[in-house]
Amino acid sequence: MWTEGTIKTPTSLVRYWVKYFEEGSEFGIEGGRISKLMIRREDETIASYERGWDVEPKDEDAQIAFQILMSKFN
Repeated sequence: MWTEGTIKTPTSLVRYWVKYFEEGSEFGIEGGRISKLMIRREDETIASYERGWDVEPKDEDAQIAFQILMSKFN
């Protein structure tokens, strides 16, 4: 299932796209349900995962958004 939305961090507004499944997988983040993830701030990708990290969370905004998404979907 795909979902997208926005997260307000202390310093900016970021957009996210997440593909997640009902069950965890070896391809998911930390063996969890999220298999694809993108977090963007304006025109910059600040985190990207597709069966492995393409861009690890770059900064505090990315880390905050990532932790929120892990809590919600993983």
